[in-house]
Amino acid sequence: MRDQVEIGMGRTAMRGYDLDDVEIVPSRRTRSSKDVSLAWQIDAYRFDIPAITHPTDAVVSPASAVRMGELGGLGVLNAEGLWARHTDVEDKLADVVRLAEESSDLEAPIARLQELHSAPIRLDLLSEALRQVKDSGVTVAARVSPQHAEELTPDLLAAGVELLFVQGTIISAEHVARDGEPLNLKRFINELDVPVVAGGVGDYRTAMHLMRTGAAGVIVGFGQSRAATTTQVLGIGVPMATAVADAAAARRDYLDETGGRYVHVIADGGLSYSGDIAKAIACGADAVMLGEALSESTESPAQGYYWTSAAAHPNLPRSEIVGFAGTDADLEKMLFGPSSDPYGTLNLMGGLRRAMAKTGYRDLKEFQKVGLMLRG
Repeated sequence: MRDQVEIGMGRTAMRGYDLDDVEIVPSRRTRSSKDVSLAWQIDAYRFDIPAITHPTDAVVSPASAVRMGELGGLGVLNAEGLWARHTDVEDKLADVVRLAEESSDLEAPIARLQELHSAPIRLDLLSEALRQVKDSGVTVAARVSPQHAEELTPDLLAAGVELLFVQGTIISAEHVARDGEPLNLKRFINELDVPVVAGGVGDYRTAMHLMRTGAAGVIVGFGQSRAATTTQVLGIGVPMATAVADAAAARRDYLDETGGRYVHVIADGGLSYSGDIAKAIACGADAVMLGEALSESTESPAQGYYWTSAAAHPNLPRSEIVGFAGTDADLEKMLFGPSSDPYGTLNLMGGLRRAMAKTGYRDLKEFQKVGLMLRG
């Protein structure tokens, strides 16, 4: 029974736990990290590491998506971002970064992002960005919002997208719009020939609801980071350890309900260090979305600055633009080291691999059974 806490007369709240609240417990067995596999597979697509880029222009360009794919992960391009709206994206991003560095007005760089996103989506630019990824031979993935999924998806498929991410701050199986036809996610997914990953969600019921639409994967969380301000703006928060565990429980029950259909759980938020990644997998995630954790790589388009795609919302932005001290580390070093950093911001996959080895597990599915303990 979930712990209910009385917060006032006649009002209760469920207790939830963040990744910082839990610790991984070693078992009686250890093994060599060389014997540990980080591979996972969604539908027909196999990846060497459980790392997916959060689809923000701050981290993902066509070039960095290619590099992520070459290193064994998955780069997800934002199909509604700047690469689909402007030809000189590097210059536009440099302008945003300059405002963030020089302006005492914290709203100035956000206003500039909003202005840049007010330009219409150009299908020729979007197709060209995706073509660069496709021509490299890595898996092509793109993100659309629920509001624009039906409009943009035919062109995304024509451009070669192999994995489609329908992602918003909060998403349900049916997006209701007063001024148009709602997005029925079940019908939408069933009409497509490519796997769809949908989210974010924060509870068992919504995760189960999305799984029943036919989604191949469910995103848990909304990219919580130092930059994200969703809690301040909307009052919505997702304690990630509990949210991932709840979604994993929905996955287990849905597996039983369908007689064997497995839906992947992808954690998106609260993942600053390699230990956070290990704890997200231990709570039940199959893979993680990395945004802030990759922002300092030399391939990052925003030169060490980070924001989520919600920063550019025309009426209610939900992300700051945050700068991080540069490490001069490329994406390969960020993921695989070697590292001289003692806090787990470099060699992210090496940290995960070592956590699995120290607790005696050979692969990600086994590691989801590791013991956990609450702090305090």
